[in-house]
Amino acid sequence: MYLRSNRRFKNGKEHHYWSIVESKRCAGGKVVQRQVLYLGEINDSQHEAWCRTIEAFDEGAQHSRQLALFPADRPMPGYASGYGVQVRLGAMQLHRPRQWGACWLACQLYEQLDLDRFWAARLPDSREGTCWRHILQTLVCYRLIDPGSEWRLHRHWFEQSAMGDLLGGDFSLVEKNVLYRCLDKLLDHKAALFLHLRQRWQDLFAARFDVLLYDLTSTYFESDPPEDDADKRRHGYSRDKRSDCVQVVIALVVTPEGFPLAYEVLPGNTADNTTLADFLARIEAQYGKANRIWVMDRGIPTEAVLATMRHADPPVSYLVGTPKGRLSKLEQALIDLPWQSVRPGVEVKLLAKDDELYVLAQSRARIDKERAMRRRQLKRLWARLKQLSTMTLSREDLLMKLGAARAKAPAAWRLVNVGVAKDAPAFTYRLDRVKLRQVRRREGRYLLRSNLSGYDPAQLWQFYVQLVEVEAAFKTLKDDLQLRPIHHQLEQRIEAHIFVAFLAYCLHVTLRARLRPVAAGLTPRAVLDIFAAIQMLDVHFPTADGRTLILRRHTEPNTEQKMLLRQLGLTLPPQPPPRITVPNPRNDLKQTAM
Repeated sequence: MYLRSNRRFKNGKEHHYWSIVESKRCAGGKVVQRQVLYLGEINDSQHEAWCRTIEAFDEGAQHSRQLALFPADRPMPGYASGYGVQVRLGAMQLHRPRQWGACWLACQLYEQLDLDRFWAARLPDSREGTCWRHILQTLVCYRLIDPGSEWRLHRHWFEQSAMGDLLGGDFSLVEKNVLYRCLDKLLDHKAALFLHLRQRWQDLFAARFDVLLYDLTSTYFESDPPEDDADKRRHGYSRDKRSDCVQVVIALVVTPEGFPLAYEVLPGNTADNTTLADFLARIEAQYGKANRIWVMDRGIPTEAVLATMRHADPPVSYLVGTPKGRLSKLEQALIDLPWQSVRPGVEVKLLAKDDELYVLAQSRARIDKERAMRRRQLKRLWARLKQLSTMTLSREDLLMKLGAARAKAPAAWRLVNVGVAKDAPAFTYRLDRVKLRQVRRREGRYLLRSNLSGYDPAQLWQFYVQLVEVEAAFKTLKDDLQLRPIHHQLEQRIEAHIFVAFLAYCLHVTLRARLRPVAAGLTPRAVLDIFAAIQMLDVHFPTADGRTLILRRHTEPNTEQKMLLRQLGLTLPPQPPPRITVPNPRNDLKQTAM
């Protein structure tokens, strides 16, 4: 890596523009140069009128001043006395390469949501000068870019990122204790944050809130159950298949576009059907009464809650999936009704009953998918049963292996009648064709119920399939933003950890909404990885008088990054101003001795 000068003649005069380039050897022994940093003009003109000056922060004088740069291998002109600096170009060094692009993009998203101003009013600096709002911003951007523990942020990530440069802070932002103390200050502002986000979603993306998607998930802890009975970490139904671990339940409300409106952390043993009434009251108290449509999966509302929603003033609209048992009860009434096509490959049947509208929907793509899954699972199970029937086993071993086969293919097991001899290590198996025909009839079909009698069936079906947005939100929180593992032991900090992950998800959703009209095929994670390639480093130029000129420079974006910047309507900031250190006294002594 070395300095390269490019000459350009302009208005009859010669200018020198400097870059840091890297040599790369290619096939056939060919060597090409890749530009790493563009430094601009370092002027060696002998005429005062053409002398280029830069503004640098003088650490000795503690203020900014104008400097003119000249190469150290030639004498400095007399007119530049007092502000000329001779730079030893051959002694250039590169220091502290760090990730800048993704940090800058995350800060841009943070500012687009006005979270910087929101928290500036609620997290004032401490009397000791601790900048809580910047600590929180660091936590949120870290969770978005490269999620991990607070300890990893303190020990490793911050020094390899440019968050300090972007926020004008130093390592005090990630001092171990302040990271945890910052978490203790967040939960009191949760309700205000929800109101703020609702307004920002409306201002930025013209979001509407007449349809709300509601669902729940759980997240577990690999720790011992707490002794405090009031602690929310409890054993319960685990959606992560970790019933051996304590967990908390997270309830989330999002719009069909995926914009989150509110969430709540509930005890891990909370039943799904006990949460809806409280959430309805909370949303109504926070945002007022309105004509909203609540879309939910089966198992969340109870009959009592649905009746309350129907008889409320004004009535609360809902669209909810139903258990398969209700489909059995209504099957005779639905069988004679005609199918209505709502879109290519999707058909519905409508049945009005007891002040509700039942919608039986079938999707050809869903039929093909579920049928292929069922056949694949049944084929594996049948092959395993055939294999077990030829093995010589004790009765106990046979029962264990049959149990393992059942656990691997529970849906297919229900289609096979397996009989085990009472006193011998033998069993029989046969296909239950009655159940198979019933399953085939219901593949790709689901029954919805609603009190929206005047809506187009196609619109009702579209509302329901949008439930995938809330499922995608949970997937993003758990996988992309790594909600787990949660290392905290205090309940308040556990909830604050989820709060920070929720803020990071808001940045994720903002970036996804920006990408949707211009690059729908790109995910937010892919864009963050692309921008992460933009690095920042410190370029050190020793001067002839023993000082060091330090230029902080981020690398120039490549073609792909420039294209993304243009499509997202973003502009990179100017390069940070240089600074010059105080003279090195040892260098002065050396020059005196010479």
